[in-house]
Amino acid sequence: MIQNDAVVFGMLMVILAGVFWTASLKSRGWKVFYTFVPSILLCYFLPSLLTTFGIVDHEFISPPEGHDGPKSQIYFVATRYLLPAALILLTLSVDLREIFRLGPKAVIMFLAGTVGVVIGGPLAILITRLFAPDLVGGEGPDAVWRGMATVAGSWIGGGANQLAMKELYDPSPGLFTVMATVDVLVAEFWMMFLLIGAGRCAAIDRFFRADSSSIERLKVKMENFSLSQARIPSTADLMLLGGVAFGLTSLSHWLGHELGPWIGENWPALKKYSLHEEFFWLIVLATAFGVLLSFTPVRKLEGAGASKIGTVFIFVLVGVIGLKLDLMEIFRNYGLFLVGLIWMLIHILILFVVGYLIRAPFFFLAIGSKANIGGAASAPVLAAAFHPSLAPVGVLLAVLGYVLGTYGAWLCALMMEYVSR
Repeated sequence: MIQNDAVVFGMLMVILAGVFWTASLKSRGWKVFYTFVPSILLCYFLPSLLTTFGIVDHEFISPPEGHDGPKSQIYFVATRYLLPAALILLTLSVDLREIFRLGPKAVIMFLAGTVGVVIGGPLAILITRLFAPDLVGGEGPDAVWRGMATVAGSWIGGGANQLAMKELYDPSPGLFTVMATVDVLVAEFWMMFLLIGAGRCAAIDRFFRADSSSIERLKVKMENFSLSQARIPSTADLMLLGGVAFGLTSLSHWLGHELGPWIGENWPALKKYSLHEEFFWLIVLATAFGVLLSFTPVRKLEGAGASKIGTVFIFVLVGVIGLKLDLMEIFRNYGLFLVGLIWMLIHILILFVVGYLIRAPFFFLAIGSKANIGGAASAPVLAAAFHPSLAPVGVLLAVLGYVLGTYGAWLCALMMEYVSR
């Protein structure tokens, strides 16, 4: 098992390079292959095989609670450095007015996803009790509903909301560890299907009878602007891009480090909205800085490849997230994984029903789901899979998830406790 970040990162970059190289080949075989298998799905799935087959130590990449061995910093670097830098580069040329013109359907689908999580938990318990009541039983700290409450916090909001539910309902350490595994496995399993759907969004939109013209208009406008500014970047251009991206990332870190604890100390009531979390402010500030730059001449850096570099960072993050998925964990915790899968299927069913009724484009369904189940680390990644210019939509909805996370999870937990009696 490999426990060296330099080696793991090198292997990851070789995998990503191999995917993009084969996707660029003109041979008929590769063209047919990538017609059915989106390249971003391979960038996500192939790294997961490294941990699934034990080439990379899963506990090194995703150390469980209490783990005292070596711990990888790859995920931390990808989410704290590359993600905010990517958001800045992807948003510095965005047309904010066109994003607002996308309409209310994105928010409706996000709220539908939240409802799916809130009512999906108690329904999953009721359904499971029909054929395997022991799976959702337990007493005291080992009561399964307590562990599921932490998953609800994670699926509606994020890590901060998950920990808030952990403190509130105090599941046993063993149960919390297992449910954290179920949380990641089921969420990333659904991510695979969303990535496949991103490559088939036109067909799904036809099924929904959805009008995706506003999304296409934003894509075309961004592409036209990029082409109008395109040039061969000089070394000065690339250094300027690096300075803008990582300079503002550092400023976001500094402000978030000051602002988060200050709010937690002086306004403790705002902790329920995750406003005391440094990572929350890192993502919000980085996106805000990128949007502010879009109103200045700095937006012309798009011609030097700002969105392309930002997309590279996003794909690195996709690969790193894939490393955290050990498919063998499904078989080690198959019972609770089944409960989580039923829960997720209810969430998906509600999304598809609402999406069909309001004729929402698949992009809104996918981002509405991922802004709940994944948050700020995943929603912009999935949005960028549709088009780099759409990443800010994922960020804005993920922020809304942080706000609703604790309330929604609390309501879900109350219902799960009731049906578990």
